[in-house]
Amino acid sequence: MPVDWDEIGTSQEWLKRAKSNLTRARQPKHDDVIWEDLCFDAQQAAEKSIKALLLFLGIQFRFVHDIAELLTLLENHGLILPETIKAAAELTNYAVETRYPGPTEPVTEEEFKQAFQIAEAVFTWCEAKIKNGAKEDDPNMKK
Repeated sequence: MPVDWDEIGTSQEWLKRAKSNLTRARQPKHDDVIWEDLCFDAQQAAEKSIKALLLFLGIQFRFVHDIAELLTLLENHGLILPETIKAAAELTNYAVETRYPGPTEPVTEEEFKQAFQIAEAVFTWCEAKIKNGAKEDDPNMKK
């Protein structure tokens, strides 16, 4: 089914959802909560942040969990991505591989902390780009 780009919300609405995922991931871990689910929230925060920036820049995207694909869209439209943002590509596995029970290794607390740190960096970077009106004359855009 084709996407109606006028009906998918604003970049600010997407950032609000991303912030919600970050906030949930930041909560103290209850004994019944597993690291995989908290990593999924971190992945979702990064994904929604990137999609918010894509919307802000007027770049259409597929509705996928593949963060590398989304980052490539930004690069293809001239945005220079810091290494800390490129690292978000590794979060994709938390939306696919570890999201459901199966043959994957359990996620550790350390892996969660790293995923959260990456997601927080992506959110902050995307939010700043949107607030500062990232456009073609942005110093982080290729010339």
